[in-house]
Amino acid sequence: MPMNRKLLFLLPVLAASPALAQTTVTGKPATGGATSATPGGQNAVTRPNTDHAQDGKTASAGAFTNVKLEKGANSFTEGETRRRLERSGFREIKDLKKDADGIWRGAAMSGDRAVNVGLDFKGNVAVQ
Repeated sequence: MPMNRKLLFLLPVLAASPALAQTTVTGKPATGGATSATPGGQNAVTRPNTDHAQDGKTASAGAFTNVKLEKGANSFTEGETRRRLERSGFREIKDLKKDADGIWRGAAMSGDRAVNVGLDFKGNVAVQ
């Protein structure tokens, strides 16, 4: 067989070889840990979804009292913050200001009660 034909024959084999040799095992795998294949291996993190929390009904301040707001770079505008609070059922929202922790804070009405509200960078709403 001429040299050119041998190279053409080996070319597909050589091209596939690097893909087979890229797996490297170092150390030993962890033992005794839960994996996603076992129950409880990956537990979901539940965060409040305040987009439609009250579906237009008057907000119950109690529904938002146990929500912990998180510090972070908040990209919501004042208008977006106001709309999220309104969708959560608050009304007469005023005095909205973003604090040094990136949390929007203001005052609103919940039913017939005046409450202080906050919105963090993840969209979580809380009564404070």
